[in-house]
Amino acid sequence: MKYRITHTTAYHYSEPASLSQNELFLTPRTTNHQQVINSRLTFEPEPQYLHRRIDYFGNIAHVFMVQQPHGELALTATNTVQTNPSFIQNSAATLPWENVVQRLVTHRQPEELEASQFVFASPLIAINPAVLAYARPSFPSGTPVLAGAVDLMRRIFTEFTYDKSASTVDTSVAQVLASRKGVCQDFSHLAIACLRSLGLAARYVSGYLETQPPPGTPKMVGADASHAWVSVFVPEVGWIDFDPTNNMFVGESHITLAWGRDYSDVAPVKGVVMGGGVHTLSVVVDVARLG
Repeated sequence: MKYRITHTTAYHYSEPASLSQNELFLTPRTTNHQQVINSRLTFEPEPQYLHRRIDYFGNIAHVFMVQQPHGELALTATNTVQTNPSFIQNSAATLPWENVVQRLVTHRQPEELEASQFVFASPLIAINPAVLAYARPSFPSGTPVLAGAVDLMRRIFTEFTYDKSASTVDTSVAQVLASRKGVCQDFSHLAIACLRSLGLAARYVSGYLETQPPPGTPKMVGADASHAWVSVFVPEVGWIDFDPTNNMFVGESHITLAWGRDYSDVAPVKGVVMGGGVHTLSVVVDVARLG
């Protein structure tokens, strides 16, 4: 699939802001299943400082500063990406999950050592007995690791309700587990917490998903949104991505932006502003299939 993704974030301030400094993770990664054809960032007003860097996890980050009074700030990322089919591993043929945990502990292979950093708690993902108790039914003794992950994904999809009003970016895994409601960020954090509670390596992936309108209804431009899913490490296979919000393996309709320990590592836009009074935020995302 070939896509053009346009992601616009706009702030309006009730009073002029004297300084705005932000970090962006809005440039897609090149992976085995995704090629970036072109990528462009535009700003209004133009920043006085703009720097591109590669972060610890290999993501492309941009830092910019507007150092003059401004009543509005808008930034747009426009990316064209080619996605390819992902190989779907036979879940039942993967190693028992206990063996995977042991390999992550000993990490004799370089890829196992790299993956082992995703076993631990992180700023937005706490590991506690309640999370472990929720994970256990999907991982009886000897269960192939990917089969357990697939069952966990299915349970989250069927037992939790998608509700945009039920959470914020600061909602904890414990709160999501208690309310059984949330959005893609919440369900991804929960799945990662469950996997890590068992000693498995799991990371948070941010990106986009092409959405389809109801039959007979034209797709509305700008009606898409950022998305998030989970990647679990399977020795001798690598990282396998799955989407608990939609109960599916990640495929051609998913576009990867960045990955890290949790949302705090790869928030699309985060920063600080001096002055500005009360501000309003709007985010418009459009994922358009080309050709």
